[in-house]
Parts: sequence; structure tokens; C-alpha cells
Amino acid sequence: MDDKLSRGQEISPALVKAIENYASSTWYLEELVKIIDCTKAMGHAALPVFYNVDASHVRKQTGSFAQAFAKHEEVYKEQMEKVIKWRVALTEAANISGWDSRDGYF
Repeated sequence: MDDKLSRGQEISPALVKAIENYASSTWYLEELVKIIDCTKAMGHAALPVFYNVDASHVRKQTGSFAQAFAKHEEVYKEQMEKVIKWRVALTEAANISGWDSRDGYF
């Protein structure tokens, strides 16, 4: 956790924008796959933060997640195993008991 970001402090607009577009970023999704793999292979813990999103939207890939995955399926239609891997990682992350922060503060 960033020591410079005190509790209750509003998160910067740039970070909020990145969070809002999380499912659109193949880089973020690949990182999530690696995180989930580490939790399984090495017993590492992961604490998902659901910032301004309901975990069920992540789990079921609805709303903005559905839109992002529709684009991924179009772009990666010849590599659907990647898209499936990302979907599974998001579902698994959403099934971990995490921190729900829908009020815009961390």
C-alpha cells in the first residue's frame, strides 16, 4: 500500500480511469492471470479491491466487462484460449473475499 495515500483520501483521476478500463487492458488481464497462478502454485495470498464495481459484475463479466470482452473476442478470435484464461482469472479473483470500495475512497 502506498504510504503517501492516507486512508480516506480520494484516489487520483488517472488511477480511477485505469481502474475503470481494467478489463479492456490485456496487460492488466495478463498480470491478473499471473497473480492467480501464484496464489495456486505458491500459496500466495491475493486481496482484490473492488473499487466502484460490484464483484458480481467482475465474476460474471457483465456491464463494462462484457463490452471489453466482446472486443477481446473479436481481436483474439484466433486465440480464444487467451480470452478464456482472462475470463477464468477474473472469475477466480471475484470469488476471493476482497475489499469492496464503492464510495470512491480507498
